[in-house]
Amino acid sequence: MEGAGWDFDALVREHQSMVFSLAYHFLRDRQAAEEIAQEVFLALHRSRTDIESPAHAAFWLRKVAAQRSIDEARRRKRRPQVALEATPEPAAGGTPGDPMLGELLRRLIATLPETPRMVMVMRYQEDLEPAEIAALLEMPVTTVKSHLKRSLALLRGKLQRRGVGEQ
Repeated sequence: MEGAGWDFDALVREHQSMVFSLAYHFLRDRQAAEEIAQEVFLALHRSRTDIESPAHAAFWLRKVAAQRSIDEARRRKRRPQVALEATPEPAAGGTPGDPMLGELLRRLIATLPETPRMVMVMRYQEDLEPAEIAALLEMPVTTVKSHLKRSLALLRGKLQRRGVGEQ
């Protein structure tokens, strides 16, 4: 990046929590998220001459983090691993509400297929708009919205079957 006029260290400091957060909330594994974050920033360093601006770097980082997280989830399906004890959520301020419901939702989201799960994480954890998600995952906005609608309906149904939700 230095050659292109961008400060690589500053980009890492600015975006490391976003890259880690995306991988962590998708995979629910702190160690794997840390490894993916390292891989993503190493790939950024290797591709530094292709990065046009800090905004392009942020887009690129989010896209590569999403792709690497999906790849890791697929590898795990082929090569199941023993799950470690549940790790605490990264500190991000207290969230009001029922902590048991939050954990149940996280478990239910984890059962979604990779692409719809990544769409849900990007929308509701990373707070990205559907158009941003579409650009990152290289799919039409309508497909992103379809994934969101179907996933929400599926999650709503699973919650209702468990006796949670609207009365």
